[in-house]
Amino acid sequence: MRAFKSWYEDAGVRVGPRRRPGDDLDKKFFPEHLIPHLGHPLVQDAPEELRRYLSAQHLYQWLNFTAEFEVAVVMRATQQIADGRSGVPLARELRRDAMRICVDERYHALYSVDVVDLIEDSTGIPSLPYDFAPFLAHLDGVGDSYPQHRELVQLLQVVVFETLITSLIEDVPKDPEVMTVVRDTVRDHAEDERRHHAYFAVFFKELWAQLGSSERELVSRLLPEVIIRSLQPATQAARAALGVAGFSAAHTDQIVAESFDRTSVMAGIVVASAKTVALLERCGVLDLPGARERFQNAGFTTVR
Repeated sequence: MRAFKSWYEDAGVRVGPRRRPGDDLDKKFFPEHLIPHLGHPLVQDAPEELRRYLSAQHLYQWLNFTAEFEVAVVMRATQQIADGRSGVPLARELRRDAMRICVDERYHALYSVDVVDLIEDSTGIPSLPYDFAPFLAHLDGVGDSYPQHRELVQLLQVVVFETLITSLIEDVPKDPEVMTVVRDTVRDHAEDERRHHAYFAVFFKELWAQLGSSERELVSRLLPEVIIRSLQPATQAARAALGVAGFSAAHTDQIVAESFDRTSVMAGIVVASAKTVALLERCGVLDLPGARERFQNAGFTTVR
């Protein structure tokens, strides 16, 4: 497809430099407005050194999550597409584009953990252990009642995640108060993801066109929860960082509960998934009986 015609000239893995920390390590690790618990009154009143520690851990968590997600979720489904095992017959070039995406995603995983290592070494702030398994189990749990459709659920996961547009991708590269290495890393990722977004929009149209009526109905039932679980913030890392920073268990519970309240979280999910929902609308997913109501009942207030 057109988005990949210049892949050999433009893909980050082909032409991008290795991003290293510069001489601006005194800048922020991450935009503070994108770290929910940093805005909590109990954290706002904490010493700046402690807040900086929490910001570093949030960056590490995001980079480690990215590395794990790209391999465990995105590549898992995309490799099936590349190998012709997805159940969706595709032209050879579309399968080769899927293989190019696999290369991109493995590279994204590599440079994500590389940046963690480099920032740890440069700042002396170690990264706390990160466990991706609970998030993956929660995400895959959407399809637990439909084991015969496990591969289909995995395809939906990658379509959803690769068509989302989060504020992080837009905000971080533009924030002059954030370390250059972080801004450049997010910008590199975003440039590749624009191609991936275009690809999976096309792929979903192909997938939807080939599904039978019963499978379409199932997809319309699963998609609201797939979107929500893909974007729900995993709070274990925040809890761990708050505990190490010295907050009591009671204060940690309070900070997490009030910083990640359901209303605020769902509002963020609705904004981030707007492009994905628009794709579903164009393909006719929301026109199935009951589909629009299911999205509305799940909290997608922009669906009409």
